[in-house]
Amino acid sequence: MSKTDALKKRTAWLSIFSNTTLVLLKLAVGLYVGAVSLISEALHSGVDLVAALIAFWAVRKATTPPDTEHDYGHGKFENLSAAVEALLIVGAALAILYESVEKFGETAVPEFLEYGIAIMAFSIAINFFVARRLIAVAHKTGSQALEADGLHLQSDIWTSVGVLLGLLLMQVTGLPWIDPLIAIFVAGIIFRAGWRMVKESTLELTDASLPADVEARIMFLIESVPEVKGCHCLRTRRSGSYRLLDVHVLFPGSMHLSQVHAVCDELEEKIRREFGTFDIMIHPEPVENHVEETKVTNFLKAQH
Repeated sequence: MSKTDALKKRTAWLSIFSNTTLVLLKLAVGLYVGAVSLISEALHSGVDLVAALIAFWAVRKATTPPDTEHDYGHGKFENLSAAVEALLIVGAALAILYESVEKFGETAVPEFLEYGIAIMAFSIAINFFVARRLIAVAHKTGSQALEADGLHLQSDIWTSVGVLLGLLLMQVTGLPWIDPLIAIFVAGIIFRAGWRMVKESTLELTDASLPADVEARIMFLIESVPEVKGCHCLRTRRSGSYRLLDVHVLFPGSMHLSQVHAVCDELEEKIRREFGTFDIMIHPEPVENHVEETKVTNFLKAQH
């Protein structure tokens, strides 16, 4: 196992441990106090726990080497895990909203709110540390699953702050409707984060291209090599933390095959040095009699 893979797995375990602890504490205190806002927070952390477990599974699966059934590796499992996490978040938001509406008819203020206030302050501190760690490792390793998990915890921090302020306000004013109102606020934030993730994971699973500025930079790197006379038909996509591209590169027709191969190796090294892990396929063409193609024309040509 590489150092990068080991780091990703250790970080995923950290998220699992922290979420398990917070789910148990929030649920126990929420049921004891009887506050729907605390129970909604426990459900939110429960979703994060399931998301962390899915992320851990995806990280392990994505690092599996290519096999006869997956020539390009298993990176898409990370994208799949992000999509499942997004659907879980949306479902949790709808469940919290339903419970909150049911609670609006109650007139009694929950007792022992100080316990809820203490557990929310503890939750904010823990999630702040773990979220920063997850996102830092995700950026270092390019793991979409860890990044998704870290973003979940970041959203959890803000909802926890909202719940904490609401519990303090309810303790001071004695108004019972603040409790379900906080829960609805939590549901709205969770739903927004989940819906954004649904859209992002859909793009990844449907092989959306890398951002235009990234593709433009890749074209610049290719054309900056003196032996290269141009390039076209650049196509890119992501598979988990891995990125893939294929491109047509123009060379003088008089160049020897060994020289062309050496330049192609140089191009691959330049791209990987700037962008990290990349699966690169270069199609060399003689500049004198090539046919200009675009992504669309090349795709249509492949269909026939």
